[in-house]
Order: sequence, then C-alpha cells, then structure tokens
Amino acid sequence: MKVLVTGGLGFIGSHTVVELQNVGYEVVIVDNLSNSSQEVLKGIVAITGTTPVYENIDLREKAAVQDFFQKHDDIAGVIHFAASKAVGESVGDPLLYYENNISALVYVLKELQKKPAANFIFSSSCTVYGQAEVMPITENAPVQQPISPYGNTKKIGEEIIIDVAKISNINAILLRYFNPIGSHPTAEIGELPIGVPQNLVPFITQTGFGLRAELSVFGDDYPTPDGTAVRDYIHVVDLAKAHVIALQRLLNQKNLDKVETFNLGTGTGSSVLEVIQSFEKVSGKKLPYKIMPRREGDITSAYANTDKANEILGWKAQSTLDEAMASAWKWEQKIRS
Repeated sequence: MKVLVTGGLGFIGSHTVVELQNVGYEVVIVDNLSNSSQEVLKGIVAITGTTPVYENIDLREKAAVQDFFQKHDDIAGVIHFAASKAVGESVGDPLLYYENNISALVYVLKELQKKPAANFIFSSSCTVYGQAEVMPITENAPVQQPISPYGNTKKIGEEIIIDVAKISNINAILLRYFNPIGSHPTAEIGELPIGVPQNLVPFITQTGFGLRAELSVFGDDYPTPDGTAVRDYIHVVDLAKAHVIALQRLLNQKNLDKVETFNLGTGTGSSVLEVIQSFEKVSGKKLPYKIMPRREGDITSAYANTDKANEILGWKAQSTLDEAMASAWKWEQKIRS
C-alpha cells in the first residue's frame, strides 16, 4: 500500500517514513529541500534497508502537484508535513508562510478531492490553543486567535480540511503536536536545523558541543515552579508512531467522524530549566546559559491531556525526557564527528 509523505526528509517526516517502512508501507516522499537535506535518505535506508521513492517537488507549484498525482494514482494515504515552521520567521515574513503552508495544502487537497476515497493526516500544532486557560489541554479547549502567522496557518489549515471533508470523500485526522525532540536511537536521522536553531533542544545540544557560547533562557519570572516556561516535550519516534496508527485508523475505516482531532504529547509539562538539567544529567556536561527578558508571543505553559489519543488510538508516548535528550545528544555528536 502506497503512502505519500510530504516533507518526508524533514525532522518529523523522516522519522515517520522509517516507522511506515518498518510496518511494510511503500513510501513516496515529496520534499523541496527548503529545510532539509537529501542526505537524510541515506539515514532512512540505513535504518530500514528500504529506499523510499523520492521526488523533489515544490508543492506551491500547482501543475507539479497535478503531474505528481497523475503519475502516482494509487496513493492510499497522505501524511502532510510540508510547511515552514519557525514562529519568529513567520512574524517577519508572513506572506512566505501563507504561500508555503496554505497554497501547498490547497493544491494537495484539490487532487485528493478527485479521488473516490482519500485518507489525509495533517501535521497540526498545539499553537492553535494559544495560552489555554486550563492545563492539561484537551482537544475540546477553545481554538484561539494565534499570535503568529505560523500558528494561524495551522488554524486555517485545519479549517480548510474540515470544510473540504464535508463535501468530498476525504477523511482526515488532525494531529496537534506539542514539542517534538530527540532523534532515532540509531542516530542515523535527527533534527537538522538550518542556521541558528529556532527550537530549544538543538540549541542546547549545539551549546553543549561548543558551537554556541551559551544558551539564552527567555524569562525566569513566569508563574511556574521555577519561573521558566513550561512545555510538553515528546520524543519524535513516539510522535512518528502515532502517525502510522492514525493512518491505519483511516485505512481500516475505524474513524467515527470525517475529521478527527488528537493531541500528541506526553501529558507532562517540563520547564526550560528542567530540560537543561536533563541534558546535563545525560551528557555529563555543564551547560552555560543566561537569563534573558521574555520573548514577545511566548506563552507561560502548554502541556497535553493525551487521554483521547491513549484511549481511541491506543497510542501512548513511551520515552522519558532523559531518553529523548540522550538521543538528541547522541545525534549531535554523530553529525559533528
């Protein structure tokens, strides 16, 4: 059975390709390498022993998307990762984000809408909840007006999928991620940020390796136990496995609604200082950091209520924060050796 993974050479996409191939799916990757590297293919092959089909296509090009689906007319399911994802960059260049994240989604859905049946997994984000009033966050928490163009593209993307599913044979699952970290235990694939990392953990591992002089901790005056912001950090392999389970749910027609939504996290909040302490524990290194003013747009706390995914999907995050940090450090050492 053939599955399309858009953005399949990216961080979460590549780990999901591995998990799909591990259970026997034939994977086709579409990626324009705007935030990834073709070298990632070698890592996927090293882990699975299988080479996925790879096509370098920019999904913003409508004709290229049409040609792809004519060529691959036997795609049974699509997992859609392809999107720009840096909050700060989206504030500085909103049109890039609306073009990349919305146009690509629309063009893929237009082709799926032509099929007698289509199964679609959407890479969404807990940013749609904004600063939720109640922790942990359930899927019933109100969707807020996002504070960044990036977050808004995820909110709009969900709305587009819901509208299209109403009038077509598309069935979809929206997966709202919390904070993916870590790497594959083999250290053959992992997070490969281009330029200065936008996320906490690669900045920590690069600082631990000496590539960065020190880590900036933005704010120590939040109303949290240690004053630093709290997030739900989930191991990327756990996250990848959830995509396979969600896709199988659609392929086996087990979904109860045309569009279903699930939070993907651990259910536990960890502060920035706790993540630093975890890194120091697993690496044996002291991490230099300094406290900086809060960043505009950062929320105090966000961690998931995962009961729905646990019960309905039968999925639960398995890895601890220490295990995820250890895998991230192993990956950092591998790519710098």
